Amino acid sequence: MAEAAQFQGTRSAPARQWLRRTAAGLLGAPLLAGLLQIPAAAPAQAASKVSASSPVDVSINSMTPTTPTDDDTLTVKGTVTNKGKSTITDAHVALRLGRTLDSRSAIDTASKRTGYTAGADGEEVPGKYQAEIDKLPSGITESFSLSIPVEDLDFHGNGIYQLGVSLAGRTPGRSYDQVLGIERTFLPWQPRAADRKTDVSYLWPLISTSHLTARTDSDAEQTRMLRDGSLADEIAPGGRLQQMVSLGKDLPVTWVVDPDLLATVDAMTKNYKIANPDGSGTAGKHQAVAKQWLKDFQEATEDREVVALPFADPDLASLAHRGKDVGGALGQLKSATDLSSRTVETILGRKPRTDFAWPAEGAIDSSVVDVATSAGAHNVITRSDSLRERGGLPYSPTAARPIGRGNTAVVSDARLSTAFQGDLSRAEDSTLAVQQFLAQTLMVTMQAPGKQRSIVVAPQRMPSASQARSMAEAIAGLEEERWAQPQDLSDAAKAKPDPGATTQVPGPGSYPGSLRKQELPTEAFRDARTTQNSLDRFQVILSQPDRVVTPVGNAIMRETSTSWRGNGRGATDYRRSVQDYLTDLSQSIQLVQKSTQTLSGRSATIPVTVQNNLVQGIEGMKLVLTSGQPNRLEVEQEQAIQVEGGHSQSVKFDTTAHANGTAWVTARLYTEDGTPYGAPMTFRVKVTEITSTVMLVIAGGVLLLVLAGIRMYTQRKRAAGRGGEDGTGAPDSSESPDSPEAGGSEESQQGEESAQQQEHGEPETSEEREAPEDPEQSGKATESATGPAQEEPPAEAPASQETEPQEPGSGQGQQGDVTPDTGPESGEASGMGEKVDR
Repeated sequence: MAEAAQFQGTRSAPARQWLRRTAAGLLGAPLLAGLLQIPAAAPAQAASKVSASSPVDVSINSMTPTTPTDDDTLTVKGTVTNKGKSTITDAHVALRLGRTLDSRSAIDTASKRTGYTAGADGEEVPGKYQAEIDKLPSGITESFSLSIPVEDLDFHGNGIYQLGVSLAGRTPGRSYDQVLGIERTFLPWQPRAADRKTDVSYLWPLISTSHLTARTDSDAEQTRMLRDGSLADEIAPGGRLQQMVSLGKDLPVTWVVDPDLLATVDAMTKNYKIANPDGSGTAGKHQAVAKQWLKDFQEATEDREVVALPFADPDLASLAHRGKDVGGALGQLKSATDLSSRTVETILGRKPRTDFAWPAEGAIDSSVVDVATSAGAHNVITRSDSLRERGGLPYSPTAARPIGRGNTAVVSDARLSTAFQGDLSRAEDSTLAVQQFLAQTLMVTMQAPGKQRSIVVAPQRMPSASQARSMAEAIAGLEEERWAQPQDLSDAAKAKPDPGATTQVPGPGSYPGSLRKQELPTEAFRDARTTQNSLDRFQVILSQPDRVVTPVGNAIMRETSTSWRGNGRGATDYRRSVQDYLTDLSQSIQLVQKSTQTLSGRSATIPVTVQNNLVQGIEGMKLVLTSGQPNRLEVEQEQAIQVEGGHSQSVKFDTTAHANGTAWVTARLYTEDGTPYGAPMTFRVKVTEITSTVMLVIAGGVLLLVLAGIRMYTQRKRAAGRGGEDGTGAPDSSESPDSPEAGGSEESQQGEESAQQQEHGEPETSEEREAPEDPEQSGKATESATGPAQEEPPAEAPASQETEPQEPGSGQGQQGDVTPDTGPESGEASGMGEKVDR
């Protein structure tokens, strides 16, 4: 490794060496020309220009300070690599101070130039500040460090100088010194403060992709689930977001945050899970990292301006071009803006600015502006390559531009905003980007030194860690405020507009095609609307709707995030997962399928069971039962239901059967406003108006009547037999009716009439069953007619009936009375408490 050479002596020694070499070349040139027939200017011409494919690669890995002053010592470090096949000898690395540049476009041109050009790259700084390398073999890399007091550099005044680092040496085919490789950067030189400094507003974006899913656990804390563990890597020490906070805390920047990121990290401070491919979750373990990151963020933004984008950073251009005609899409943007303010205020303890909209890449057209300002944002952050200057101004105008309807376009500088894109992980790329950024800012001030202007820098939304480090280094280079000074974004939006700047918003046809290809499809907004409608229907029946509305509603907002650009497959999968989860929740409330039902009786009840597998109760619903054949089976229409979480409820409906047969019945849940909920449940009901039990009762009654007739007939025969044995024969009709014989004859006559009535099927009346005579008198009359009274067993009551003792003279029938065991069949509906076979 060759370090910077430290030579003793005066600065004129290298000059004398150069003069001797030149004189020797001039004296020997004619001889060489005559002998070899080679033009004398050939060596000089070879040394004056090196192609881009030079054999040596020179890298500038650092330059400090980035914006030197008179008292500084400039140090440039880097490496040289021999990419050729031959060994390089007698080489040295030197600085070259080129001429100044006079415009921003000249800086762009110089940054793209490759190879060495003598006139443009200037002379080598004298040898004392060179690094000698005796031998550099093929494929070998050597490091160098060149240090020189700034006062020894030949500055001709303020401006942007090209600073080159070259390697000159010899190869086997060429025995003279030649430039074999060069790299150049920019050195902005203005050691004292400008009379009018340019105000610079630098946006520091704290944005990530969507990480939280809609799914939560059923515990009281509603444990959240993340799509993967990438966010933990971003906020861990050394991670992208940790670097953004660590670097930004000491910078004069305006923080632009997506509140969804803060909400997600806040969820990680508690119990959380990482989703597995099979749908399960693994417990997260980075609570301490999340707490530390939030703490650092709060401290970093304590005295800084914070601008909050709408929640989940919705893609405004996609909404304007593909989603605004989808019902509810614009309303979703307003909800995201309102939620944004609440989220940041909860975490930071102070309100953020929510009146700024930032379309992707700062690209706008009239439709994007209309959508961006529809939710309360009156400032649209765009970029100068989108709102192009048409007035021919010779300088970069102030960022604020009035665009009508009270709205302001805050036009960020395209060159400065894109200065740190690409891979800046290599030190060389980072150093060149930083120096070019500083050079451009000085040129902005030098364009119109007597005119005060305000510019805005809006970098890429999600800078990598290396890009963030480069950005921080560039901003730190402006801290001495010699030609630029920091300004908050809100002040930049209120700055006095430049009267010559363009204010005409381009039409829809001007939107870049490359960005349009990355937009979310219309299907994304339709899916979000469908899921939102499902959520609206679902939440009205919940006793604790926030447990579902908050996680699912926020997930719906994430479905249209700008972070899905370039990841169409991931966006589709995320939308599907949100809808599937909500469907699973809604299906946790369902009707239990019934098998074929059999109704017993003309009137009965049909139970229908509602099952609630949610952890919270449901209310505000009604269950409607409809008969497919109301002429056969009539059912009660509806009943309100309310089921606690994790329980089931059986709801009974009254029915009336009009005819036997099969009827199809449909049960369905509805919300209070009559909106159907879930799928209907249909089952079959067999209607049997006269059941087997009723038939048995009727048959038993008929049997008892037959037995009663047989008994009466047997008693008559016995009475007739006893009369024949006594020789009395038939009773004499001439006897007095009041005599005992007459009474006995009367009894026989009554028995005969009763038997005749039984034979003809005529039922006895209650009056005939009553005994008008006193029991004692009746007994005496019987005894006088036939002798002592014969004791006969009382008529047996049916087994299904209970007999109660009767008081004498109560008017009730006697033991020998024949009484039917059932009453006449009623034509009225049976009771409401009959059972239904399940």
